[in-house]
Amino acid sequence: MNGQTSGRVCAGIDVSKASLDVHVLPSGEHWSCGTDPSSLSVLASRLSALSPSKVVMEATGGLQRSVREALEASGIEVAVVNPKRVRDFAKSTGQLAKTDKLDARIIAVFADRVDPESRKAPEKDQQELEAMVTRRRQLVKMITAEENRRKRATREVGTHIQRHLDWLKEELAAIDEKLEAMVQRNTHFRGKDEVLRSTPGVGRVFSKTALSLLPELGTLNRKQIAALVGVAPFNSDSGVSKGRRIVWGGRQEVRQVLYMATVAAIRHNPVIRAFYKRLIEGNKPQKVAIVACMRRLLTILNAMVKTDTHWNPASVT
Repeated sequence: MNGQTSGRVCAGIDVSKASLDVHVLPSGEHWSCGTDPSSLSVLASRLSALSPSKVVMEATGGLQRSVREALEASGIEVAVVNPKRVRDFAKSTGQLAKTDKLDARIIAVFADRVDPESRKAPEKDQQELEAMVTRRRQLVKMITAEENRRKRATREVGTHIQRHLDWLKEELAAIDEKLEAMVQRNTHFRGKDEVLRSTPGVGRVFSKTALSLLPELGTLNRKQIAALVGVAPFNSDSGVSKGRRIVWGGRQEVRQVLYMATVAAIRHNPVIRAFYKRLIEGNKPQKVAIVACMRRLLTILNAMVKTDTHWNPASVT
C-alpha cells in the first residue's frame, strides 16, 4: 500500500488465538509474539518504548481482551474496532490479499489515517455481564435449532433431542437467574435496569442486553445513540433516485432485541403505539414505521437513562 503517513507513531495488532502480529508506523517495524501473560508483558514494554499515539486492534470475539488490558495497564491508548470497518478501509485502498502480516499493516494504516476513538476497557462486572448475555443468546439459538430438528426427527431421535432441549432450557433459566443476581448486586446496573424496565414494552431481555452491550446508553445524544445501534437514517441518493434513506451498521445484537421490544411497545406502550399509528396512517410502509419506532423508543430510553427518570408518558415529547 502506498501513501504518506501522518508521522505519528501508530500500531496495528492482528489478534489470533495463539499469536499476535504487530505493525508499527511510520517505521514499518513488524514482529510476532504469543498471547500468554509473559509475551503480553514484553509486548506492552516494547510498545511503551515507542510511545505510540494509538494502538488499534479488531474485535475478535473476546480474544483481544487480555491484549487490551495489558496495554492499557501500561498507559497505552487502545482502540478496538469493528473488523468490517478495517476490511472496508482495506478494500478502498485496493488491498484484497489477506494474511496476518498484511492485516496488521492495514490496521496500522487505519489507525494512522482514521484515528478511531479509544474507549477504556469495561470494568470486571461489565465484562462478566456481557459474557453472560452472550452465553444466553447462544443458548437461545441452540434451543431454536433443536426445536426445529425435533419437528423433522423420528420418534427415537426426537426423544434424544427432547432430553437435550430440557437441559438447554434448564441452563437458560439458570443464566437468567444469574443475570438478575448480577444486576441486583451492582447499584449502577440496578438503577439503569429499573429505569429501562419501567417503560411499557421493555423487558428483562432488552434491559440486560442494553446494560451489557450498550453501556453508552444515556451518555450520548439522540443522533449518536441511534447511529451506534444502527437505526439512524442515512442519505442514499444516486442518479435519479433521490430522497431514499437507509439504516445500516451498528450493533446487531442490540438492534435485534430492540426490534422485539419495539414490537411489544407498539402493542402496549401508548406513546409508541400512537406514533406507529400516525406513520401507518401517513402511508409509511410497515417496515419503515417499525424502524422509526425503534429509533423513537431508543431515544426515549436514552433520555430516561441520562436523567435517571422512570417512564412518564406525559414527559415524552
